[in-house]
Amino acid sequence: MRLAELSGRSGAPTATIKYYLRERPPPAGRRITATRSAYDEEHLRRLRLVRALIQVGRIPVSTAREAPTAVEDDSLDQLARLGVAVAALPHDPEPDESSPSTAVVRRTATELLRRCGRHVNLEIADGSRAFGMLVAATAAPHRLGYACDTVPLLPYAQQAAQLAVVDLDLVEEFATPAEQAAAAVALTVLYEPVLLSLRRLAEAEESNKRYGSGS
Repeated sequence: MRLAELSGRSGAPTATIKYYLRERPPPAGRRITATRSAYDEEHLRRLRLVRALIQVGRIPVSTAREAPTAVEDDSLDQLARLGVAVAALPHDPEPDESSPSTAVVRRTATELLRRCGRHVNLEIADGSRAFGMLVAATAAPHRLGYACDTVPLLPYAQQAAQLAVVDLDLVEEFATPAEQAAAAVALTVLYEPVLLSLRRLAEAEESNKRYGSGS
């Protein structure tokens, strides 16, 4: 396809695509003439992924290439490809090891995962970005005196396990390993705002049932 068709199918203006190509997150097109290139479905998939990372994930163009590069790495098995691709996404700051809360919530996070039936290797967990995010996230309510032990957090962890099944079911609807890895990255970025919105809508409805007219 030509640049104009790539623009139409992806929804990205041609000027934006040219900017992305200069920064090299998507692969360059196949040169036809000195001024024209041709693009295929791979370019379209990569462009949609890059747009999701930049526009929704707020990732700088200069760093948006890491996840797509992992997506296309055929030397990795599918588990490693998915892990590397998602790990390339931006993460919240690391836990503050100088805070007394950090050691407490790290034990809470470990016990939380164990209560969900997940056998946590502490050495591996401490090196996991997602586990570090969990520790850092639970440290804030702990410092401020809100409930942050395993009892109130357990339902969240259990619901997250069910959502993981839904996530990977969606990912497996895509045909190839590269498409599945790209979908895993894109859906991680795109669906997190959806989850937040659904939670707030559900809280509003539950509040109305408890404290309002219930209509």
